Amino acid sequence: MQERVKQLSVVVPVYNEEENIPLLHERLSRVLQGMDMSYEVIYVDDGSRDGTFTQLQMLALQDATVQVIQFRRNFGQTAALAAGVDHSKGEILIFMDGDLQNDPIDIPRLLAKLDEGYDVVSGWRKNRQDAKLSRKLPSLLANNLISKVTGVYLHDYGCTLKAYRWEIFRHLRLYGEMHRFLPAYAALSGATVAELEVTHHPRRFGVSKYGISRTLRVVVDLMTLKFLGSYGTKPMHALGIPGIFMLLLGAWLLLRQLFSRRSPAKSSSSFLTAVGFGLQFIMMGTLAEILIRTYYESQGKRIYVVKKIISQSQSSLSPRNGAQQTPSAII
Repeated sequence: MQERVKQLSVVVPVYNEEENIPLLHERLSRVLQGMDMSYEVIYVDDGSRDGTFTQLQMLALQDATVQVIQFRRNFGQTAALAAGVDHSKGEILIFMDGDLQNDPIDIPRLLAKLDEGYDVVSGWRKNRQDAKLSRKLPSLLANNLISKVTGVYLHDYGCTLKAYRWEIFRHLRLYGEMHRFLPAYAALSGATVAELEVTHHPRRFGVSKYGISRTLRVVVDLMTLKFLGSYGTKPMHALGIPGIFMLLLGAWLLLRQLFSRRSPAKSSSSFLTAVGFGLQFIMMGTLAEILIRTYYESQGKRIYVVKKIISQSQSSLSPRNGAQQTPSAII
C-alpha cells in the first residue's frame, strides 16, 4: 500500500468504453475541481479491445491528476478495483463505473454521508435506468438474497458507486468476483455501512458487460462469503457438526440392525455409508482447522478487529507479540 498523500482517490474500471471516456472525464473533473480537496483519478483498463486505452493515454498526458493502469487481458471488475486500491494514494476511495450511468455529481453527497461517521457509503440506484427483465429483476432477487445471508441489508449491492475509507482495505484482499460483496466484507470486520440514493442514467454508448448469467455467479460467491463470515475462523463448526450427525445416524442404524429382522446386507450398507460420510466430514473439518491456523499464524493475522485503544499509559498501546494496532480483517 502506498503512502496516503491525497484526500480522495476515484477508481474507475473500464472495459471497451472508448466513446464514454472523454465525456465521463469532463463531468468527473468538473465535480472534483469544484471540491476543496486534493484528488487523483485512477482509470483501470481491464483489457479493452477498442480505443479505450488510447483515450486514457490522452487524458494522462493532459491531466496530471490522472493515473492509467492497463491490464494485459480482461481480468474482471474485482481485479480492476483491487488494482485501483493498490495504486491509490487517497484517504478516501470512490468507486464508479465508466459507462456514464453513474453520475459524478453524487460524489460530494457520498463524502458528506461518510463524514457522519460511516466507513462505507453504498449507492442505491432507486430509479434504475436498465432493462426490467434482464437487469432489474435478477438484481432485485440477488440483493434480497445477499442481504438475508449476510445480515447487511442494502437495496443495491450491484451499484459500483460507493465511498470507502481506505483503512478497511489495509488487510482486505479481493478474489474472484467478490467486489459486489464489499460492503458485507467490510461489515464482517466491524465497518459501519450506510446507503444513499444516487442518480442513474440510461446507457448512451456501448453495450452492458453483464447478463442474467451473473446471478448464478452471485449465488456461488455468496456461498463463499457466508462460509468465510460464519466459519472463517472455526471451519470445524461447519463440517464437524454434520460429521457427528452422520456418526450418530450410523450408530442408530447399527442398533436397529441388531434388534430387528431386516436384511443384514442392507443395514450394513447403510451403516457403513453413514459412518463413512461422518468420518469424511470430521477429517475435512480437521484439515480446514489446521489450514486456518497456518494461515493466521504464518502471516501474523489476528482473529479479531480492534477499533480503538484508550489508555492513560502511552506504553500500554505498544503491541505485544507482533500484534498490530491497525484494524485487521478476518476474511
